[in-house]
Amino acid sequence: MAVGWAWFVLAAVGELAGCYAVWAWARDGRPAWWLTWGMASLMAFAWALTRIESSYASRTFAAYGGIYVAAALAWLMIVEGARPDRWDLIGVGLCVAGTLVIALGPR
Repeated sequence: MAVGWAWFVLAAVGELAGCYAVWAWARDGRPAWWLTWGMASLMAFAWALTRIESSYASRTFAAYGGIYVAAALAWLMIVEGARPDRWDLIGVGLCVAGTLVIALGPR
């Protein structure tokens, strides 16, 4: 798998923004037009994952998982204004380690 880290990050931002838009509409009372923004973000997420060089979609998705978890904790801090606790940080470390094994392992 040729790792395109920027594509992974773009995918994570797209997925987080899309899911957050739905959350904000359903749980925080944001207007329905947020769903349009959310759908566009989710389409950008899916498209970004197709830019990563890999023979198998599922391996790309598996490697992406750790990047998503790290980006979600960054989103927690930047957008929601909360700080991750030590368990969040331990968990993200484990997830990123898994991503590195999948993405960089010899094939």
